[in-house]
Amino acid sequence: MKAFTYSEARQNLAQLLILAQKEEVEIRRRDGSVFSLKVKKNAPRSPFDVPGVKTRATTADILDAVGESRKRGT
Repeated sequence: MKAFTYSEARQNLAQLLILAQKEEVEIRRRDGSVFSLKVKKNAPRSPFDVPGVKTRATTADILDAVGESRKRGT
């Protein structure tokens, strides 16, 4: 783990973030407080987690379409 002063962290933030992807980083302030910086892992997503689609179709339109497709399928 690497430690930086607040001033060093402020001046080199981009490099600090790259380093935090590999290991935890500490930032120390003059008043003695210490902060820890580490990368946050993204939660795995379901392949079925897709954004919705806006449409003018009503529920009745969709039910009619499903009903018609079932009639043709038999």
